[in-house]
Amino acid sequence: MQLTHYTSKFEPKQFPIRLVCDNVTNAPNIGSLFRIADAFGISKLILCGASIPLGRKMMKTSRATENYVTYEIHDNALEVVQTLKDTNHQIIALEITEDSLPIHQYQFNTEHPITLVIGDENFGVSDSILKLSDAIIHIEMFGQNSSMNVVQATNIALYEMTKQLL
Repeated sequence: MQLTHYTSKFEPKQFPIRLVCDNVTNAPNIGSLFRIADAFGISKLILCGASIPLGRKMMKTSRATENYVTYEIHDNALEVVQTLKDTNHQIIALEITEDSLPIHQYQFNTEHPITLVIGDENFGVSDSILKLSDAIIHIEMFGQNSSMNVVQATNIALYEMTKQLL
């Protein structure tokens, strides 16, 4: 018999991971990020950008998880990342660069809280944040396209991270 969210036996757990969204502004994507932040037990979702839509379109996808997930909204992602770095967070950017490592080869440090930075749907993580990052990781892909939807990539990254931190 299929279990529902009322009958599943998943134990709630919170991981020392903050998810910083660098100018992710698509309402359905933000709603989906709330859902995965809840699903993976992320300690905080930090939405950064000049215009973060939290209206009806976002709520349609979030399925009320914005009521359970701790979140903040800030104008400037670089300032947020710098503050977290100054408070001993390891800054991990999810982006494909010349020096990025495949996520499955990266060993996440369990001694310090992790800040995972994801980027704008069109331009990715900003260069200034990439320079501040302690590591840059990517998801290996085998098709013709060199990118995937920010939410789908975040799902894969959070799965791998939480799997390692269990």
